[in-house]
Amino acid sequence: MEIKNKKGGISQGLIVFSGLIFLVGAVLTYFFILRGVYGSFNANELVPSSSVVKGVIAGSKPTIGILYSKYTENMLPEGNTWLNDNITTWKKFLDNSGLKYDIISDETIELGQHFKYDLLVLPGSRALSDKEIVEIKKYLDKGGSIFATSGTASYSDDGKWRGWNFFSEVFGLEFSKEINNDQVTKVHTLRGDLPITANIPTGFPLKVATWDKPISVEVMDPRTTQVSFWYNYRLENGLVRENIKKSAGIVYGTYGRGRFVWMGFEINSVIGVQEDYIYFDRLFNNSINWLTYQPIAFAKEWPVGYDAAAMLAPAVNADANNIQNLLNVLRSEKVKATFFVNPMQAQLNKGLVRSLARYGEVGSLVDIGYLSSINDTVNSLNDYDSQVQKLKDAKTELEEVTGSKVVGAFPYYGLFDQNTLRALIDDGYKYIMTDSLTDRSVPNNIILGDKRITTMTKTARDDYEVIRDFGLKQPDFQLYTYQEDIDRVLFEGGMYVFKMHTEYQCAPENIGVVKNVIEDLKKKNFWITTGEEIQKWYAEKNSVEIRTDKRGPNRVTLTVSNPGKSTASNLVVEVELNAPAQRISLSSEIIGTKKARFDYDKKGRIVYVYINDLEPNESRTYYIDYNQTNS
Repeated sequence: MEIKNKKGGISQGLIVFSGLIFLVGAVLTYFFILRGVYGSFNANELVPSSSVVKGVIAGSKPTIGILYSKYTENMLPEGNTWLNDNITTWKKFLDNSGLKYDIISDETIELGQHFKYDLLVLPGSRALSDKEIVEIKKYLDKGGSIFATSGTASYSDDGKWRGWNFFSEVFGLEFSKEINNDQVTKVHTLRGDLPITANIPTGFPLKVATWDKPISVEVMDPRTTQVSFWYNYRLENGLVRENIKKSAGIVYGTYGRGRFVWMGFEINSVIGVQEDYIYFDRLFNNSINWLTYQPIAFAKEWPVGYDAAAMLAPAVNADANNIQNLLNVLRSEKVKATFFVNPMQAQLNKGLVRSLARYGEVGSLVDIGYLSSINDTVNSLNDYDSQVQKLKDAKTELEEVTGSKVVGAFPYYGLFDQNTLRALIDDGYKYIMTDSLTDRSVPNNIILGDKRITTMTKTARDDYEVIRDFGLKQPDFQLYTYQEDIDRVLFEGGMYVFKMHTEYQCAPENIGVVKNVIEDLKKKNFWITTGEEIQKWYAEKNSVEIRTDKRGPNRVTLTVSNPGKSTASNLVVEVELNAPAQRISLSSEIIGTKKARFDYDKKGRIVYVYINDLEPNESRTYYIDYNQTNS
């Protein structure tokens, strides 16, 4: 019996049609929600397959295989726990990072059962079989990643010496030497502006125990990047450039379609204070993220267009009139300097010192104490009250003579303590230059209560060492010595401090070298500026916080926040996509967010985002969308 639609009733067709409308609307809404969260994706990615759930919706963490090499363990004395201790440390680090891992055997690799892992860890795997080496190379060729330490594959499975062929072929390295264990620890200096060292101070000296005789190598292949060096220019003799080149201790690079990170020491060899462990933890996690193709973001060390910074820091003391020779060079080269002046000299040479402010900035050169003897390693600085009075008097006198504000200070003997920092803050100084060794080749912002002061250390040999101590009278020899330090600082990405004195480098017979140094700095893309400008830049840069996250296969989110007290501008944020990409676009999460300009380096798979006018307490979130390619 047919039921007809009565007047005022609802047609079944209308119900079906309305249902279809709601269904289509729901699908579209679902699509646009996914589009808003994860960026662009293909229609087939909407199908709730296991790969979609793992890769797009739920996100996936890499699976890691840690090799427990019995071949290596067999080389150790009976009862030795060296390898087991290393494996335990790796498990601890990976557990802290929330990463999944399996402990695998030599046989697992020999049978080709390791290809399911995103990352292979080879901790201290000195002895590997020929079959393992072949399978590891196949794994890399197909796009796998390995994280290796020490003398990987330098011995065969029966404990016989094989040599460094694996190093040469896979890592692109040449063995230099083992680090002797005559010292308990060895300083290992890290470069800046690399994805592996993101958010670690440039020039940070990692402390590594030498009980395992760490390895020093030289990079021989352009596909491999040197991350660090063992050479300590302050304590060791030899040519700086050559020793840095031959003393790499950490590298990263590619082999076939795969990636590798190698460290010349075991990760449980890192020792020191809490800060050492914090920065090594960042180094470790950056390495894992790079190896597993996760995005990495960090602020470039210096303003747009510069690879390093330089500060000309003449001290005006004896033979004060020689400063005129430097002023002629500054005028011709169109650069500025930071003049540190003894207040007594300012009173004796008021006209001369007043003119210095037109060529840059004037800072205080103040005697706040000294070492009690040549061999004394404990400084005998003045107490707080004395220091605050001396710094205040110097600032007042120099400001009266120059008519400009004084914000920087240089202790006469290059030393400072906590009383100095408190006194500087209380007297209105912004930064202090020092000869004291610090843990970086870039400035450091030190916070005391709700105030801060910036410390800048001497990062290179000055004319007291080059001319007075080394006895280098020939301009060519002086220049070469300075250039060695310039190249080292450039390699690190740090700040070159050219400290000089009126009685030495500013003398007529030596001033030509200063002009040559400035020309070399310009050629090598250094930002040559004053201490005050560097202090301002670092106060802004270091107050910025950067976070990045991967949202699906085609989107990376970048959040840049400024919890500081001043506006941050001219920042370059480097975002390593770690994926082949095309059709890059940059949009914001919230309507009205200030736009940012960006560039894309296709070869390096890097997006450079240029941030300007980031106000205090402002936070911006950008979406970096792209289409993945097969190359």
